[in-house]
Amino acid sequence: MVILFLSILIIFIVYFFKKKQYEKTEYYHQTKNAYMNVWLNKGLLGEFFTYKYLKSLEGYKRYLFNLYIPKNNGETTELDVVLLHESGIYVFESKNYSGWIFGTESQQYWTQTLPAGRTRSQKKQFYNPILQNKGHLKWLQAFLADQTLPFYSYIVFSDRCTLKNVTLTSGKHYVVNRYNLLSAVRQNAAKAGIQLSTGKIDALFEKLYPLTQVDEARKIMHIRNIQQKAQNNTSQIPPTTTATPNTEKAVCPRCGGKLVMRVASRGNNQGKKFWGCSNYPKCKYIKNLSD
Repeated sequence: MVILFLSILIIFIVYFFKKKQYEKTEYYHQTKNAYMNVWLNKGLLGEFFTYKYLKSLEGYKRYLFNLYIPKNNGETTELDVVLLHESGIYVFESKNYSGWIFGTESQQYWTQTLPAGRTRSQKKQFYNPILQNKGHLKWLQAFLADQTLPFYSYIVFSDRCTLKNVTLTSGKHYVVNRYNLLSAVRQNAAKAGIQLSTGKIDALFEKLYPLTQVDEARKIMHIRNIQQKAQNNTSQIPPTTTATPNTEKAVCPRCGGKLVMRVASRGNNQGKKFWGCSNYPKCKYIKNLSD
C-alpha cells in the first residue's frame, strides 16, 4: 500500500511539474490551451512540439500560433505555426501522423500506410500538405502586402512516421520529421543570412498577433465553412481513399481532431462513406454524408 501511494504521489508530482513548465511557454501564453487538452489532442500536440523543437534556434525570433488569416471571400484560413526569424518568415503545417508517407509535390492527395496485421496494411489518403501550405502562404503574403519579405514553407511530420517516398522538385518547400526540423531550419537560416531586422520582426508580430486571438464565434464559423466545403467536395475524392478533401482542416466538433473520409466495412451502411474522427477509438464521432 505504501509503495502504491508513493507511486501515485510521484506521478502527481511529475504531472504538476510538467504542467508548470508548460504554462511558462510562449505557446501556452498565446493559445491558452490547457496542458491536458494539448496532450490528448494530436493536432495541438503536433503544433506544440513544432514550437518546442525550434526553441533553441539561434537568432532573434518570435512565434505565432493558430493564425486566422482573412481571405478575399470573407472566410479565413488557419496557419498552425509561424516563426518570424531574422532569416525570414517560416510557415509550418504540422502533421502529427504515424505510418509510412508517400507523395509528390504535385499530387493532389498523399498516402498514409498503417500496419493492420501480419499480411494486410491500411491505406488512407489526405490532401497534399504542400498544396495546403501554398494556400496559407498565398493569403499570408496578401495580408502582409510586402513583396520584399522572404517566406519558407515547411511540412512537419511526427517522429512516429517514415517519409517513405516523398518527392520534391521545386526547391520551394521542405518536408521533414520533427527530429530533423531544427537542423533543417538552421541550414536554411545560415544560407539566407539576416533578412529581417529586429524592428521589422516586432512590427510583423504586432500586425499578425491579433489574428491569433479571434473569438470563439469566428472559430466556429471557420470550422463550419471547412465542413461545408468538405461535404461539397466529396465527389472529388478517389473512391477507395480516406481523405480530407480540402486545403483546410475538417475538424471534429467533439474533440478538435481532424475528420477523415471513411467507408463502412460492415453493417447496414456497408459500402457507404462517412466522416470519422482521426482520434478513433478515443473519439467515436461520425457524420454521415446524408446528414
